[in-house]
Amino acid sequence: MSERVEDETTVNDSYSVTVPAAVRRAAGIDAGDTLRWRVDEDGNLSIEVVDRRYGAFSELEPVDIGEETDAAEDHDLIPGGSR
Repeated sequence: MSERVEDETTVNDSYSVTVPAAVRRAAGIDAGDTLRWRVDEDGNLSIEVVDRRYGAFSELEPVDIGEETDAAEDHDLIPGGSR
């Protein structure tokens, strides 16, 4: 990242924060990514993207099992799915 990006956000009542759009774009942060929060001995906060959720299986080839599947119907943990 060659350009410095800086923005502010407010901690809400449930202690959640929204990552500002300019920061998300500059850092390549997407929904589902994991962030690591660190506070050093001087109280300085740093945040690092440690896990990018999407694209993890992008190199896998689909397997044809010879029948149609529907994950929402077939998976037992999805609300509304059949058991």
